[in-house]
Amino acid sequence: MWKLKLRRWRWSLRTELPGAVSRAWSLPLPAMATPVEKLDFLVCDAEMSGLDPRKAELLSLGWVHVNGLEIALGSARHLLIRNRASVGQSATIHQLRDCELSDAGDVKQGLEALLEAARGCVLVFHNAALDTAFLDYAAREVFGTPLLLPTIDTLLLEQRLLQRQECPIGQGDLRLGACRERYALTSHNAHNALGDAMATAELLLGHIAKRGRGLLLRDLS
Repeated sequence: MWKLKLRRWRWSLRTELPGAVSRAWSLPLPAMATPVEKLDFLVCDAEMSGLDPRKAELLSLGWVHVNGLEIALGSARHLLIRNRASVGQSATIHQLRDCELSDAGDVKQGLEALLEAARGCVLVFHNAALDTAFLDYAAREVFGTPLLLPTIDTLLLEQRLLQRQECPIGQGDLRLGACRERYALTSHNAHNALGDAMATAELLLGHIAKRGRGLLLRDLS
């Protein structure tokens, strides 16, 4: 966490932080020795119109809190984001059409809502590299800073667990659905931001339970 803290400090020297970013960074970062049951997780997912944040757009965000190793269903939220260009062929994946997004809030409103929900939390994604690349790119455009929020990745957690167990990892074995199957979790509505966030939250809890008691934040990082 010290690297994240240092990056925040450097950005705060470089530019005046917008209110949403300043509030999100105002709470202390969790210590790496914090037991997982005492952490507040914000499990997130994003849907995009492509894979390159320089060319594609964020189209929706979904998230749910996990507190005390329990999913807080009342905290679940799904936000659509108004697009500037047509979603094109990406609609076949996320099922979002231009007409459904035309009245949605803009990306700034979506990021502000996410930052508010993320205060004091550790973010969780499945395949975090993709989602955070888009979120950071959008945040730099909107706020002039990256998000710089503590994040863990259930895809990497599952990869490391399989490697420790000396299990071969085949193509598709680290997809969200395949990971859930190893915990006997039911199928879910894939490629919906909130549905994938809920599915990732269940996977996170399954992973923690499998590894046993006494896990600390550092064990998930």
